[in-house]
Amino acid sequence: MNNFIRFIFLILSTCTMYPSFGQKFEKPNIIIIVSDDQGWGDLGYNGNLTVATPSIDKLAKNGVRFQHFYVSPVCSPTRAELLTGRYHVRGGISGTATGRVRLDLDETTIAQIFKNAGYSTAAYGKWHNGGQAPYHPNSRGFDDFYGFCSGHWGNYFNPILEHNGEITKGKGYVTDDLTNHAIEFMDQHAKSPFFLYLPLNTPHSPMQVPTENWNKYKNIELSQKGTIASKENILHTKAALAMTENIDWNVGRLMTRLDELKLTQNTIVLYFSDNGPNGHRWNGGMKGIKGTTDEGGVRSPLIMQWPAKLTGGTQIKSITSVMDILPTLADLADISVTSKKPLDGKSLKPLLLGNQALVDSNRFIISYWNKQISVRSQNFRLAADDALYNLVDDYAQTINMASSFPVDYQKLLEVKNKWKSEVLTELPNEDDRPLVIGHPGLPITQLPVSEGFGHGNIKRSNQHPNDSHMTNWLSKDDYISWEVALEQAGDFEVSLYYTCSKENIGTTLSMSFGDSIVTSKINKENNVPLFGMENDIIAREESYMKDFKPLNLGSVRLKAGSGTLKVFSNSLLKANDLDVKLVTLRRLN
Repeated sequence: MNNFIRFIFLILSTCTMYPSFGQKFEKPNIIIIVSDDQGWGDLGYNGNLTVATPSIDKLAKNGVRFQHFYVSPVCSPTRAELLTGRYHVRGGISGTATGRVRLDLDETTIAQIFKNAGYSTAAYGKWHNGGQAPYHPNSRGFDDFYGFCSGHWGNYFNPILEHNGEITKGKGYVTDDLTNHAIEFMDQHAKSPFFLYLPLNTPHSPMQVPTENWNKYKNIELSQKGTIASKENILHTKAALAMTENIDWNVGRLMTRLDELKLTQNTIVLYFSDNGPNGHRWNGGMKGIKGTTDEGGVRSPLIMQWPAKLTGGTQIKSITSVMDILPTLADLADISVTSKKPLDGKSLKPLLLGNQALVDSNRFIISYWNKQISVRSQNFRLAADDALYNLVDDYAQTINMASSFPVDYQKLLEVKNKWKSEVLTELPNEDDRPLVIGHPGLPITQLPVSEGFGHGNIKRSNQHPNDSHMTNWLSKDDYISWEVALEQAGDFEVSLYYTCSKENIGTTLSMSFGDSIVTSKINKENNVPLFGMENDIIAREESYMKDFKPLNLGSVRLKAGSGTLKVFSNSLLKANDLDVKLVTLRRLN
């Protein structure tokens, strides 16, 4: 009997030591970290000899490394494909600015799926898939959002951001600040499953770097050059690597806190970038950078760590896609995918938990941007110009092998043409969706001028709409407009963010929609200079910033309907002095 009791005790002890053997394993936490414009070659574990990324390298050592993982050539499409598991063109993403970044409302997001499964959800960083509810992250499954919804931001030090729709001011360097919020979220939800999305906005331009990171890189010698070395901007490369080192430090802080909370074992952590590098710098000899459908423009690092289930150090060579993340994570967490639309991604669970050497020779991943289409198979890439490259030997895409591999060539051409006829046709030629105002999903609607139109003399502060403001207001005939839709009538408090000198004190500003109008006078100057250049390592292509302040225009009742919302002045006192950044409408009832 004593031996029997000892035997039972041994079995129970074994079940306690190895929960997956004797009891149902708890739902894993999920952390998805996405860098912005960071190339495959910007990390130490991929062979970069200059950058120091010990935390990400450790993640790669302890996790699974995907050797051939593909994203879209630019930001918003990749984010949409992550959120939905579907090609971005299916979800209405046709650009990276104005309203063309909005993810169609009939798409189901990964956050909604995990939220419905009982997870607490949060997103901290760059959203880039719609700025107004119901496109806003708080309407797409995220309980908490802190960051910005635009395609890029113009200032990384104490920037103006938003928290669940409310405008607020960031604290410190933006990547540090976003990571602080991620850590606080983990602290608050350590006892229940959480889904944390951390879409960082570096090393995207402007190239602003904390001093301690830049001092290390500003005088360093680069031993590795870009594939087209003559196009490399050395200062830009150094800034990107310095920003990458800052990201790595923050990844280290996040992982350390995960350890302290004793959550590491049962947390799935993913790390990848949204597209290729934003400059011609070393990238493993691959052709192409951000914005191209060549290998270097769409190949991204992907690390997945889950100590409880995944073998550290594993390398997966099969081609995989950002669209695979949704079905894979749902499968690993044993959560049903409730999307009403078929997924283009596939679960990688068999690769992760079974045979890592398994390769799907019949898989094809299509990359699309700006009318350029390329197709990746396990060994080949059919380029946008229909040249065929054998990527087993030629990452630089130098030799057209179409005549040497006629069967593969014809197959990839068929795949490309089928995708054009069956998938690309789902994307409308024009995006005529109005911006939604007054949606109950958020108490406040933000209408940045980057999503509006200048009329008369008014123009953007920069040709790139994201984070621009309207300037060159010369006469009372000039105005700014947005095409909007209001589903439910209501009373709204309207504010306008402006700058001007004291000479425009007394100027009236009005907002109208339908037959409703609200008007107020400027009663205080806000004569501030452009800034941002003092923190830029190299001159930016995008707009510089101003410290815009709100002017309360008053409250107004708006009727439901669609139409043009206008901001105008019937008494402009000084020309070329008034600049506008944003209009907000807060529902009062």
